[in-house]
Amino acid sequence: MVDIRKNAPATGVSELFQLLRDGRPRTRSELAELVGVARSTIALRIDSLMELGLVAPVEDAASTGGRPSSRIAMQADTKVVLGADVGASHLRVGLTDLSGTCLADSSRDLLVSAGPERVLDTVAELGSGLLEQLGRERTDLLAVGVGLPGPVEHSTGQPINPPIMPGWHGFDVPGYLQDRFGVPVLVDNDVNVMSMGERQAAWPDVEDLIFVKAATGIGAGIICNGTLLRGADGVAGDIGHIRVPGGAELLCRCGNYGCLEALASGPAVARKLQESGLSAANGRDVVALVAQGEQEAVRAVRQAGRDVGEVLSACLSMMNPSVIVIGGSMALTGEHFIAGVREVVYSRTMPLATQHLQIVQSVSGMDAGMLGAAMLALHHALSPESIDEMLAARV
Repeated sequence: MVDIRKNAPATGVSELFQLLRDGRPRTRSELAELVGVARSTIALRIDSLMELGLVAPVEDAASTGGRPSSRIAMQADTKVVLGADVGASHLRVGLTDLSGTCLADSSRDLLVSAGPERVLDTVAELGSGLLEQLGRERTDLLAVGVGLPGPVEHSTGQPINPPIMPGWHGFDVPGYLQDRFGVPVLVDNDVNVMSMGERQAAWPDVEDLIFVKAATGIGAGIICNGTLLRGADGVAGDIGHIRVPGGAELLCRCGNYGCLEALASGPAVARKLQESGLSAANGRDVVALVAQGEQEAVRAVRQAGRDVGEVLSACLSMMNPSVIVIGGSMALTGEHFIAGVREVVYSRTMPLATQHLQIVQSVSGMDAGMLGAAMLALHHALSPESIDEMLAARV
């Protein structure tokens, strides 16, 4: 993982907190040696962090004689952040502690096409309900993270011409939610935050990873050299709108023909099954039919995996990741979808690029977006700059 201490300014208290963010208890002497200051200076900085409720003493360390040395560690349970995963047809909202552990979550079916006000009001409603459920005050909330199913301008948090989100272009999502929660709001593309959540949960030491979400839409979050790759305009990884030969003249929701999403997404597979006489209105129905052993559904899902594998083969040659993670509702079909991906990727890509490659199902499952959005909020809330702001507000 990237060493967050590299970017921590030498402001003393905030620098010290970055050392303690890993959750490992340390004595004052150990901290003084690591930071390179006197033990008395460390004691003052620890006192400041304790006043903020961010660190506290834990069980005594073994002593070599005399008074035992108290160890200091981050207090993960004193504050919380809110993560919101806004999908094309659902919302999933969760509260996590400062270690990223989910404390409570809630979900609701809601089309993103209902518009920003209705969707974000529902996020605020669910988030406020979770705070009340846990007996938390609004002052316990440090930040909110949101993942949206479309391109997002990272500097402003505003959606930019999202193809499946009518009424969202240029909408001030951070400002709208900040008015309701009174804390900083961070916004990014949903697959980007999923890649962050999955890496945190299962692949913390992997530097090059592609997370593929295959659900109502198809997209990819790219971790390159340990850093999330957004691109110049925030659309890196938008593989769902790459034209594929098998798409023929299928009309995509973005207005173009032949996109991967129009061929291999959950709704696209459902339409194919309808044409075969099966009852399937969406990706969930496809998953249910596969679980029932319906062979036509299994064949359609396997082919959808092959179609995604075609695009990933090109991505693999460009990015050379060591792990490809498959998430979203289509991953819930078990090995059938992933087997199709593997079949094409391993047969179409140079052996040197695949000799150590793992193609796996998401560990976080349907929680990946919510957990990733919470990580987005955590990285901001616990940054050196944010800690400095907390200290300044205390004076």
